[in-house]
Amino acid sequence: MEIIDAHSHLGNQHYPNGGDLIEKIGVQQKKSDAISVMEKLQYKQTKFTLAMVKLFHGRATDATIARIHTATRENMRKSMDEAGVSQTVCLPMSLNFVRFEDLVTAKEKDPGVIPFTGVDHTKNYDYEQVYAAHVKAGAKGMKLHPIVQRLPLTDKKTYAIVEAFAPYGLPILFHCGVVDLYYKGKEKVNQMPELGAVKYAEELIRSFPKVNFVAGHAGTMEINDVIDLLGNYKNVWVDTSFQSPDNIRRLISSFGQEKVMYGSDWPYGRRPPAIQAVKTACQGDTKLEELLFSKNARALMKLTP
Repeated sequence: MEIIDAHSHLGNQHYPNGGDLIEKIGVQQKKSDAISVMEKLQYKQTKFTLAMVKLFHGRATDATIARIHTATRENMRKSMDEAGVSQTVCLPMSLNFVRFEDLVTAKEKDPGVIPFTGVDHTKNYDYEQVYAAHVKAGAKGMKLHPIVQRLPLTDKKTYAIVEAFAPYGLPILFHCGVVDLYYKGKEKVNQMPELGAVKYAEELIRSFPKVNFVAGHAGTMEINDVIDLLGNYKNVWVDTSFQSPDNIRRLISSFGQEKVMYGSDWPYGRRPPAIQAVKTACQGDTKLEELLFSKNARALMKLTP
């Protein structure tokens, strides 16, 4: 069965010139980490696991930082081959860290890459001109990451960016959920976790009813808010990264089986546990698996075979 990963990353998404990491060879993570425990538990959000997340917050941040340092093209391809993934959406969390050109170059070397464009909040530029060029070069969508970009989804600049990208009919995937696992110590000023709240996403979605949005991670821990606030919007899709089989079934029930897509958030998340979560959620329904693993992504991103 064809598998398309609707949510992954290439390069170091935390710092400028992060695209320099993409072509490095032999990069490995030295040891296992705290996120591995949640993966073994298939991301179940019980009182126990949620307590563990809070208790080991520092270790989870260490794991996030360690994993993004392994986001090379070599490791991406190895992960895809091991998991049976044919194509993967590569999202730039901020264009001043990993440039769209870095992703285009990666696609030229590996056709499994599906590049998305994004935002560089450090510059003022002609959005229409830039996105026209990016779509022509192969962009299949846009990524908004309010926490790392430190740009609210309700900001006038965000609205101008969405307006410039809207005519292409391609999806806009935004990080969804309050997360503060990207930086430690003095560098915490580089993230604004509160901007990941679902209420801001709803305001943006309501303002652009003709634009197709993807709620990244289905809100992570805020999945209840995603279902309650976004479930009735016809222009919203979700990806399954970091969601348990039970939660995936809830997403299918709320958004519809055509609006849910498999995602891993590689390298922050591993592909095999995320794939198994989808398989468990589908309960042997192969037609449903086909929708979540590839058909929904192909239709939304206008991918050709």
